[in-house]
Formats: sequence, C-alpha cells, structure tokens
Amino acid sequence: VLAIAVVVLGVRLVSGAEDAGESQTQAVLDNIATRTSIRDYEARPVEKEKVEKMLRAAMAAPTAMNKQPWHFVVVDQRSVLDSLAGANPYAKMLLKAPLAIVVCGDMDKVIEGGGRDFWIQDASAATENLLLAAHAMGLGAVWTGAYPSEERSKAISATLSLPDNLVPLNMIVIGYPAEHPQPKDKFKEENITFKK
Repeated sequence: VLAIAVVVLGVRLVSGAEDAGESQTQAVLDNIATRTSIRDYEARPVEKEKVEKMLRAAMAAPTAMNKQPWHFVVVDQRSVLDSLAGANPYAKMLLKAPLAIVVCGDMDKVIEGGGRDFWIQDASAATENLLLAAHAMGLGAVWTGAYPSEERSKAISATLSLPDNLVPLNMIVIGYPAEHPQPKDKFKEENITFKK
C-alpha cells in the first residue's frame, strides 16, 4: 500500500510540474500576443524597480558576438520629456507620459568592418524585450522610431546632449495605460513558406 501511495504521489508531482510548465509557457505566449502600443497614460510615475526590471530584460536580448552595443537613456524629468516630444513629431504622447527610455547604439561597441550595422538588430531585440517586460508589469508602452531618420536622431541627440558615439535608434514612451486597445492579430499564413 505504501509503495502504491508513493507511486501515485510521484505521478501527481510530475503531472503538477508539467501543468506548471504549460501554464508558464502559456503566460509568456499570452504576454506576447496581448502586447499592443499604448499612447495614453495615467498621471502617475513608473516605479524605479519596474524601470530596472525593464532594463534588465532589455539587456538579456541576443547580441551579435556578444558586443552588447546598446545604451539606454532613462528620462523621467517633465521638461526633458516635453522637449523630446518636440524633437520627434510622432512622439506627442510624451506630453502625458511619465517616462521614456531612449534606446541607443553605442558606436564604440559595434562590430568593426562589415558587421557594423548589426547594432541595429541588437538594439531592436533589446527594445522588444523592454516592451514585453513593460506589458508584463501592467505598463503601457509605444516604440517611436528615430534612426535611420537623420533629422529625428539629431534632434533627440541634441535634446539629450548625447555624445557622438551614441545614436538613438528609438524612444520607448512608457506609463500606466489610460487606454486599453485590443491587440491586432497579425498572423498571416501567406507570410510563411515551408521548405522541405
């Protein structure tokens, strides 16, 4: 009887672990599928702990040759946020947002030669991680582009007094959502080819 009880308990533990794993997998997939761009925010600040978690998630992104050619400028000062809204005509939501993180490429850390532009992919992967982390913590965020628009990149650089080695790829505008748009289903089978 004791042996049967031990076997039954073992099966339940294994089954419970599998269920927990499936639940965790589903939570990750749901976070990806339900993330959407948020452009309207509540008037409350984003906690420093959440900012650090977003930055940790961003820096966990894959990076070519582990160069990590990124730099993040965290902006929560109202006057600077307002100035950044003027630097990028597509970032007017900054006028209500409590936070922006400018994702830059650090040209002192890029791959030399033909692989130089991999910094764009690296910083983009970091940006997506940041967006997903923000969503997972109940924050709303939107990616506003800078690079390769020379005009926007220069205006953001000037506003933040960035050194020449930092190139703004984008500005992520972040806050607690004051809107809750439905995510778009972007899955299209015609965008897939299976090769055998």
